[in-house]
Amino acid sequence: MVKHQPLQVYEKQVFVSFVTGIYGCRWKRYQRSQDDSSRWECTWFVILCTSFLLLLFWAYFWLVAQNDFNDFNWSVYNRSGEWKDETIPILASTTVGFTYITFLLILALFHISLGQQLNLYWIHKIGVLATLLTTISGVVSVDDIWGDEWEILLVSLQSTAPFLHIGALATVTAISWLMAGYVVRRDRSNFQMMVLLLYVTLLLAVYLAPLTFTCPCIMDRHSLKPRPDITGRRGAPMLAPENTLVSFNRALQQGASSLEADVTISMDGVPFLMRDRTLRRTTNVRKIFPARQFDDACFFNWTEIRSLNAGQWFLQTDPYWTVETLTTRDRNRIGNQTVCSLMEMLRLVAKANSSALLNIHRPPPEHPRSRSWFMDTLWAVQKAGISQKRVRTVTWTPDTDRGRVRGLQQSTSEKLTVTEMRRRGITSLTLHYSKANHRDIQEYLSNNVSITVYPVNEPWLYSILWCSGVTSVSSDAPQVLRKVPYPIWLMSQTSYNFIWISSDLVSLAIIIGIFCFQNYHMIRWRMSEMQSYNPEQIMLSAVVPRSSRDVNIMKEKLIFSELDNGLSCREELSLYPEDNYATYSHGGLSR
Repeated sequence: MVKHQPLQVYEKQVFVSFVTGIYGCRWKRYQRSQDDSSRWECTWFVILCTSFLLLLFWAYFWLVAQNDFNDFNWSVYNRSGEWKDETIPILASTTVGFTYITFLLILALFHISLGQQLNLYWIHKIGVLATLLTTISGVVSVDDIWGDEWEILLVSLQSTAPFLHIGALATVTAISWLMAGYVVRRDRSNFQMMVLLLYVTLLLAVYLAPLTFTCPCIMDRHSLKPRPDITGRRGAPMLAPENTLVSFNRALQQGASSLEADVTISMDGVPFLMRDRTLRRTTNVRKIFPARQFDDACFFNWTEIRSLNAGQWFLQTDPYWTVETLTTRDRNRIGNQTVCSLMEMLRLVAKANSSALLNIHRPPPEHPRSRSWFMDTLWAVQKAGISQKRVRTVTWTPDTDRGRVRGLQQSTSEKLTVTEMRRRGITSLTLHYSKANHRDIQEYLSNNVSITVYPVNEPWLYSILWCSGVTSVSSDAPQVLRKVPYPIWLMSQTSYNFIWISSDLVSLAIIIGIFCFQNYHMIRWRMSEMQSYNPEQIMLSAVVPRSSRDVNIMKEKLIFSELDNGLSCREELSLYPEDNYATYSHGGLSR
């Protein structure tokens, strides 16, 4: 005879219903199951984790790539011919996708911790797959358009590695709760041991990761070099149109110690300032000379160039979302800007007792000034009345021309050895930040070679270059860097070693405690379960097959239907596993 069990009245599980309802659209109790998840659902969990990790990488990339958003938009413009801020839709879609995937992953982890069966709803499966494919296509597109930018990830680790290590440490420590539950609460298997070994390997890798870090800001405070000078790259292009007089004035007002400009030679030999190959982006050439809008800027004479407006495009496109901060007077002044000549810019530099860095675009062979372009530039320097020692130029080509401009300080954007630089008479380097590693910087500085690193627009990059001893940086955002009076973070090696070892030990102690707690809790649960069984129950448990999901559903429906008919909580229910018929002790109902 089977012993009757008291009728069970289930308590509402609001949180479990919320988790399983949103994740798998299973809002009712009888829809849920604590059986093992199917391989298909485990596969979807792996896809969800992969999407999260890829989106985390993608989001981190765009976070540190803010330093080069201007260069990204310029690269897109050179391909499409239209200037738009392409970073806005990318950042918006990344934020939405990352939030969505993170929320689903949290729900999945709650399923695992609560012992619920994973069952991702089909709409979520479509969303996860669409997010994954969109992210992959974004990575491929960036690699095609902006492939060199991946190097910023390694550069950024010089600043973020210690903090990412703490985050990774907290993550693997939190995962230990799920890992302990998986290993302790189940029968031992080879797959479990493999998963545990993989987790331990990951844990050791995180613990020892700081041994591979190279962080310039982990140094003695007394060894910190003076603050790097700031060069206004094309002036202050976030506050005014690039390569215009108002932009250079703004840069000087924001604390720039020197100015950088791009020089192009006109048809009649006048050096003027223009970054692009054409005049389409930064002037109204489409309106004034529509038939010539795609011609190279160097094939216009100075009179034609001077007739163009070089400020209205900035007010219309608002490339840096700063136009709203301008006063009416500033907008009127910007709207009346014309293309700036080299002479005008150098006179401003001389008046401000500053210096200049010139990137000169050599005219093509068919240009009438292709042989005299360097003399045209020298003439403009002399006419401006500025000392040639305060003017630096990027390496002139060919080498034979360099001997004719020895009065100017010569720089190069090519990473050369100190011996080669001395042979060529080059006194300074102008390097992209991706080429300026800490070891090379120290070697150049020890040989009295000054280094200017570009583009530096974010405080974190400025801080690590400051700690590396760089003498100056070229920036599109001098107004941002002037607000960095000290490196964002600076720490001695001893202090960092203490933080590193302490955090590792705390994490290890927490993980050991979690495994011990889970193991002790499981042992007590099993012992109490065995003590509550009588021999008849143990025998029945051995022969009765495991309840399926259909049986659980039938049980719950039967209970609630009888409760609706007025049964009291004292009534007893007995379930025969053989044929799933129910017997009530109250009322004389029998099988």
